[in-house]
Formats: sequence, structure tokens, C-alpha cells
Amino acid sequence: MGSKTTRKKKKAAAKKAVANVQAEVKKEAEVRAAEEMQAETEVKETKIESRTGLEAAEVEEEAKASSETEVVEPEIPEAEAEPGEPKDQSGREISFVKRFERHFDELKWLYIELYENDSMFAELCDNLYRFYKERNKELKKLDKEREEDPNWYKSNDLLGMMLYIDNFAGNMKGVQEKLDYLEKCNVNYIHLMPFLDTVEGRSDGGYAVADFRKVQEKLGTMDDLEELTAACHEKKMNVCMDFVMNHTSEDHEWAKRARQGDGEYMSRYFFFNNDTIPKMYEQTVPQVFPTTAPGNFTWLPDAGHFVMTSFYPYQWDLNYRNPRVFNEMMYNFLYLANKGIDIIRIDAVPYIWKELGTQCRNLKQVHTIVRMMRIISEIVCPSVLLLGEVVMEPEKVVPYFGTVEKPECHMLYNVTTMATTWHTVATRDVSLLKKQLDIVNGLPKQYVFLNYLRCHDDIGWGLDYGTLMTEGKGERSHKQYLNDYFQGYAGDSNSRGELYNADPVSGDARFCATTASMCGIEKAGFEQDDAAMERAIRFDVTLHAYMFMQSGIPVLYSGDEIAQVNDYSYKEDQNKADDSRYIHRGKMNWENAAKIDHPETVEARIFTSLNKLEEIRKSEKAFVSYADSWTIDTWDAGILGMGRYYDGDKIIGLFNFSEYDRIAWVNETDGIYEDILTGQIVQPAALNVPAYGFYYLKKIN
Repeated sequence: MGSKTTRKKKKAAAKKAVANVQAEVKKEAEVRAAEEMQAETEVKETKIESRTGLEAAEVEEEAKASSETEVVEPEIPEAEAEPGEPKDQSGREISFVKRFERHFDELKWLYIELYENDSMFAELCDNLYRFYKERNKELKKLDKEREEDPNWYKSNDLLGMMLYIDNFAGNMKGVQEKLDYLEKCNVNYIHLMPFLDTVEGRSDGGYAVADFRKVQEKLGTMDDLEELTAACHEKKMNVCMDFVMNHTSEDHEWAKRARQGDGEYMSRYFFFNNDTIPKMYEQTVPQVFPTTAPGNFTWLPDAGHFVMTSFYPYQWDLNYRNPRVFNEMMYNFLYLANKGIDIIRIDAVPYIWKELGTQCRNLKQVHTIVRMMRIISEIVCPSVLLLGEVVMEPEKVVPYFGTVEKPECHMLYNVTTMATTWHTVATRDVSLLKKQLDIVNGLPKQYVFLNYLRCHDDIGWGLDYGTLMTEGKGERSHKQYLNDYFQGYAGDSNSRGELYNADPVSGDARFCATTASMCGIEKAGFEQDDAAMERAIRFDVTLHAYMFMQSGIPVLYSGDEIAQVNDYSYKEDQNKADDSRYIHRGKMNWENAAKIDHPETVEARIFTSLNKLEEIRKSEKAFVSYADSWTIDTWDAGILGMGRYYDGDKIIGLFNFSEYDRIAWVNETDGIYEDILTGQIVQPAALNVPAYGFYYLKKIN
């Protein structure tokens, strides 16, 4: 027995020694590669190939280092399993072993195809087991439960809410104290807006991360985060956070060292000592913020280099051609997952791979990276969902779901439908929205979209202008109309709000406001017009009822449940005054929230109505995300008809986007229908739908 143990220890020590040697060789190779890349860039300023010299040198040197080093095939480290956990003969937890063995071949194939670096892959594998071991018992239990029920998030009882921690409750402990309120809202999926460390004044609302393993001091600590997620899990609530993969803040440790000329860290970004290559990128890469942050590169006088900055100058794009970047970001990803995060929103997914001569959007390597993330999460933390932020039409975002055999994201945002919804509000014409919904309804049922009316961001008018052109609506003129309408200047509008990133040259601009303000509640309240308030409340509720009827998961924006209106106080804060998005990022008004117990108030009327809709959605099985869904011709431009069917249950929804009573010329004669809200028998045939009103009709025989 003792001799076996001794041999085992010697074997482990030998492996460790080999690993240490590999690490040293690898480190020396990386430093050497960085130095050679720096020299090559200086000498070959005008010799440009289809790939940047820095990127090519990095990959080439990494491959060379791996080929020159004897590499041991990665093995799962032997370690003590937690008491009570099933384990194999070597003491390894069987649940991990099975997942690892199931995914190993594909993960290795994808990684080596992308990076051609065995030693970095071996390091990644070793760390997967390390993060698995660090995962606590409760999270492992959740992993097991969700593995046994992989469609758990596709049910009809999941309701999300996105909120800023400081605006909602001051800090993480404050949010924990407000969980009862969120429970009262029927919310069981909380999206905590960016809370990782950032620098005030150059944070982009938290999307410029200075440290992926530190919470902003004003919001709390990592321990507070763990306590919050544990408290949420006790209440069967899921927690979502943003994972900013495309870039770091210029205040990140990597960026600081790169700025000082450290070649190893410069290779983690896109650095160029002259503008030759940056100009080549600019020929094909679109600008994200052409007015407030023009161009895709920023000159650093102190470093004597250009650095790629697709978003703002203080957000430096990461170079995922470098396997060190991928590995380290995966370690950050798993570290955060182990803090109890259930849903990780991958920010700006399409941007994360750069290729000279392309738009640097939606390249095939992006899908390789996302697929590897999915595999890694299924090995280490299978209860965690990936939510992709892909701002495109639903039919174009489909590749980010992957395939049934090789899935990528679990969920994606339904961005275009949201924008088309507000277009419908401004035009009182549902035809484009109907077409959009038909496209979504025609997609495979396993695809899950997050549906919302408003969020933390602006509304960009990315509509189907090909279709609108056939109706005589040009892109520039129609965008102008929409922005005028929602500012309250045109189309008999009741909306209020402000433009964001307005470009006087192109005429393009985005729009910012809360749902309540866009529905007319702000205007009616300011003018003390009771009749207008009645219409505005009805419209607000109707839009939420329509959103709940879409396939997928509905997500509220904090404050919408009490009809919170625009907050113009952001203009008094010098760090926010230039960013009109803060108009709908105001502090939660808890004084108004207390009014939900007073039935006559606007807050109570909205809250109670949404609560009823949420209860209906949870109790009616036709609202599951994989139900059959379709649109219904109403033969009235202002009324949208929708249908859902699952397991014998059929529900019809009729939604009036007009300020006038209209008749829905439908003729559903397959049975008797009941108004779910009132319990009355209402036959869906030539049905009058009140102004800004709706019906939920269920077939009862």
C-alpha cells in the first residue's frame, strides 16, 4: 500500500515538474515573441500582409513555442473529492470526469484549430478542474438539477428585471434587502447591470472594466455578491451579470503594463507604432459612435502607439488571436460563475475577433470562441446560461444559437422586434411588426429570445427599411419622423424623451426614454390631464401584454412596474451630463413604489395590471416558449393579432396600437372563447378593441 502511494506521489511530482518546465519555457517564449514582434513592427512599417504583423507574430511564436516543447497530454488532476460526492478510483469527482470526457475531443479540436498551441490548451484543461473544485456544494447541486432538466429556462414562469444596483438600492446589501419587493413583482431573474470595478468618468456605464475580480467599492465586495446570489437562490431567483469580453478599460492592469511598453501585454491588445495598419482597418470597419467617439483607433502619445478602440478611447479591444487572452478571460468567466451567477450576458459578442480586410463583425472565429465558452461552462458549471448581446435582426442572429448538436448561446435579445414595436407605436401600423413576428415564429422552437420594451440602452432604429421603402418610407426621413415623434414633436405624439448620439450630417440618432414616458404618462401627469392619463396607462399595460405574448422570456426594466418616468437630473452630474441614456437610468423612486398599495394611484394601477398579466402567463401553459405561435390577420392596420397553442390550450391576443376604437376583423369559429382577464365570454369575430386596449382570449371548448 505504501509503495503504491510513493509511486503515485513521485508520478504526481514528475508531472508537476514537467508542467513547471513547460510554464517556464512558455513564459520565455512569450517574452521572446513579444520582443521580436516589437522589433518587427519597428522595422517593417510599410510591409503589410493580410494580417497584422503583431498578430501574426504572436500566433506564429506561440505555435513555435508549443512545437519546440515536449507536451504532456492534458489530464484531469488527481484530487480529493468532496465528502459524499461520487468519485472514481483516483478520487476524482465522477460528474466532472464525465462532462470533461464528453466534451474533450471537440474542445481540443476547436482550440488547436484556432491557436495551434498544445501547452496553452493543457493549462486551460488543468484550470477547468481547479474552478470546478472551487465551486460550492449548493452550486454543484444546482448544476445537477439543471442538467437533468436542460429546458428549465424555457418554461412560462421566468420573468426578468434589469436594474442598476446603486439606482435600485444603493449597494448589493441593499438589493438583498429588497428581494421581497422583487418577489412581489413576480421577478425570478434579476439582471444586475455592470458592477465590476471601473473608473468614474470613463466607465461607459460600467462596460469599461478595470478589474474582472473586483466589485465597484461603492456597490460592495465579492463576498457581498456571493451573499446576494445565495439569498436569491433561496428564493428561487436567478442572477444575471454582464461579462465584457471585447475590451478592457485602459485602467486594467494589462492595459497599464502594455502602455509602459511591456511586449507581453501589448500583444493582448492591438498596438501599432504608426497609422498604416489602422488606416487599412478603417477602410472596412464601421464606426460604433461616429459622433462621440469617431474612428476605431486611439493614439497614445505617452506610449507612442495606436491602440484599437472600437467603442470609446478608454476601452481597448482585446486580441483574441493570443491564446493567453482567451485563457485568462475564461478564468475570469469561471471565477464569476462560481460567485453564484446563473446567467452571463456576453457583451458585444460579434466584435470579439478582428481580421484585416473585414468589418470585424460576426467572423467565424467568434462562433468558435462562443462554442468553446459553452463547452467550458457545460464542463465546469452546467447550470449557467449564456446570453448573447447580438444587435441584429432575429434571422441574422440565429447563428449565435449554434446548432442542436453544437449549441452556442442559450438565449439572445430580440432587439429588432423591440425597435419595430416602437415604430408601430409611432405609425399605428402593425404590418412591419407582423412581418417581424412571423420571422421569429418561423424559427426553431428551441431558440429562446429575451423580449423587452425598454432597457438600459438607447433605441437604435435598425428596422427593415427594404420593406418600408416599398411603402414610401425612406430610411433617413423615417428615422427623422420616429425621433421627432418620440420627442413629442410630430404625429400627435404623447411621448417625451431625448436623442442620443445625434449626427447632423447623416441625420441619424438614437432615442432614450422610459416606457411610461414614451406611452404618455409623463406628459399626462405634467398636464394633469385625467383622460390622457387613462389612455396612457391603458397603452402601457397593452404593450406589456403584447410583450408577454411573444415567445421567449419577458424582461422588465426596473421602474417600469410603477410607471417611472424620465429622470432629467443626470444633467446636473458632470460625469453623466453628456450621455442622455441616463435619462432612463434614474434612481428607483421608493416613495412612488410605496403607492402600489393605494389602488387609485398610477403606480398601483400599473403594478396591479402587470401583476395580473404575470400571473396569467405563469398559469397558462400556452405561454411556454416552445408553444406554437403565429400572427393573425385582423384586416385593420392598427390591430395586431397573435395566437399561441400548446398541449390542447389555445390563446388569442388582440392589441390595438391606435388611439381610436377599432374592429378586429377576425373570425375564429372553432369554439367558445373566454376573456382571461374578466372571465366573460367574448367571441373573436368582428370584435371591437378599445383604443390602446387589448384582449387575451382563451378557447374553452
